[in-house]
Amino acid sequence: MDVRVYFSTVQELLNKVPFAAVDQVVEALISANQAGQTVFICGNGGSASTATHFGCDLAKRPIVAGQPRYRVIPLTDNNALMTAISNDISYDAVFSEQLIPLVRKGDILIGISGSGNSKNVIKAVEVAKAAGATTIGFSGYDGGKLAPAVDISVHIPSFNMAMVEDVHLMLEHSICERLLAVNQEAAALVPVSSNGNH
Repeated sequence: MDVRVYFSTVQELLNKVPFAAVDQVVEALISANQAGQTVFICGNGGSASTATHFGCDLAKRPIVAGQPRYRVIPLTDNNALMTAISNDISYDAVFSEQLIPLVRKGDILIGISGSGNSKNVIKAVEVAKAAGATTIGFSGYDGGKLAPAVDISVHIPSFNMAMVEDVHLMLEHSICERLLAVNQEAAALVPVSSNGNH
């Protein structure tokens, strides 16, 4: 595929982003943050990279003095634990086993799967749901099993994995930019005391 064709195709795909669902993701994250809940993120391959990237941005980008910071744990970052679970139990359980002792009611799990059919992501969703967490899915292709399994589905309708991953990364960036703006707006509403006098 020619580079220009690739970019024009991605531009067309951006017009198919389900922004109503993205707005729901933003609201869910804000609510969880205000309640002191934890956000977990998982994915495989390129989606694992996006999960780690999302975790980094969610922890750092929205920081504004006086506003609560996001509690976020990418389940893709502990190589020792991931390989232990994969070797001793199953790779299908690599995320769900990490979640079992950590996830609580009111937390959020974001599962990222280009195909929508990653077994370990689906299993993590099942564990999160059983615990009373809100589940969010970022998928591509036809949505696979992930899209109908989650509370909030952000489905990018393309069978080109690279393009799906491109849009997923743009989505996480845009979501974190929105969360930063929300924190900035909230901070601007906080009255500043004068010399400590009340």
